[in-house]
Amino acid sequence: MLQSLAGSSCVRLVEQHRSAWCFALLVLGYLLYLVFGAVVFSSVELPYEDLLRQELGKLKQRFLEEHACLSEQQLEQFLMRVLEASNYGVSVLSNASGNWNWDFTSSLFFASTVLSTTGYGHTVPLSDGGKAFCIIYSVIGIPFTLLFLTAVVQRIIVYVTRRPVLYFHIRWGFSKQVVAIIHAMVLGFITVSFFFLIPAAIFSVLEDDWNFLESFYFCFISLSTIGLGDYVPGEGYNQKFRELYKIGITCYLLMGLIAMLVVLETFCELHELKKFRKLFYVKKDKEEDQVHIMEHDQLSFSSISDQAASMKDDQKSNEPFVNSQSPTSNDSSLNN
Repeated sequence: MLQSLAGSSCVRLVEQHRSAWCFALLVLGYLLYLVFGAVVFSSVELPYEDLLRQELGKLKQRFLEEHACLSEQQLEQFLMRVLEASNYGVSVLSNASGNWNWDFTSSLFFASTVLSTTGYGHTVPLSDGGKAFCIIYSVIGIPFTLLFLTAVVQRIIVYVTRRPVLYFHIRWGFSKQVVAIIHAMVLGFITVSFFFLIPAAIFSVLEDDWNFLESFYFCFISLSTIGLGDYVPGEGYNQKFRELYKIGITCYLLMGLIAMLVVLETFCELHELKKFRKLFYVKKDKEEDQVHIMEHDQLSFSSISDQAASMKDDQKSNEPFVNSQSPTSNDSSLNN
C-alpha cells in the first residue's frame, strides 16, 4: 500500500515538473556531447600533432647544423616574427607575395565573412583604426544582416515550403504532416546537392591543393558559419581570375546561408519537431491564465451590464407616461 502511494506520488511529481526534468536531461546530454567530442578530437588529432612537432624539431635542428653561423635564438626570433605576420594574413614566401589581402575584392569577402559571423580568421585588421571600425561595423552590420536574412527567408519559405505543402494537401488530399515531411527531405536533398556536393566538386577542380573531402569540408564549415579558417579559397599564388573568383565565393556564401536557413525553418515547422521542442519549454501557468481571463471577462461583463443599465435608464426617461417618482414616494402614497 505504501509502495503504491509512493509510486503514485513520484509519478505525479514527475508529471508536474516534466519540462524541468526534460530540460535537465537536455543540459546533461549537451555536456556529455561536449565531453564526447573533446575525447574523440583529442584521441584522433593528438598523434598527428605529436608527429608534426617531431618533424619540425628535426627540421630546425638540421637547419642549425647546416648553418652554424646562425644561433638558435636568432632563428627563433625570425620564426616568431614570421608566424606573427602569418596570423595577420601576411606571408614572406615568394609564391604568395603577389596576393594582397586588402584589395577591394578581398575586403568585400572579409566584410561578408564578418557580417555573416563566419570569420575565417585568415585576414584581420592590422591598424588600430581598422580594428575600431570593425567593431562599429559589426555592431551595426550583424543585426542588419540578421534582419535582412530573416526578411528574405520569410518571403522565400512561402513559395518554397508552405504553398507546395498546401497544394498537395488540398489538391491531392494527402495528409499535411506526411507531405511536410517528404517535402522537407526533398528540399534538404536539393540543398545538399546544389550547395555542398556540386560546389565541392568545383572547388576541388579550382583549388590545386584540395581534394573532394577537403572541399566538402570547406563548404560545410562555411555555410554552418563555423569558419575555422584552415581552408580559404582563392589564396593560391597562381589563382586565375582571383578578383572574379572572390566575388563568386561571396555570392555563394550568401546564397548558401539563405538556403540553409530556409531548410532549417522548413524542418522547424514540422509538427513532430514542434511537439519535441515543447518538451523542454516552460509551460504557462494555467491558473494565472484563467485569472487573467476571469478578470477580463468580469471587466467585459461589468462594462456590458453598466452599458445596459444606462440604456434602460435612457429609455425610461424618454418613454411617455412613465412615472418618474422613486419607489419610496410610491410606498408613502400607498400608505396614505
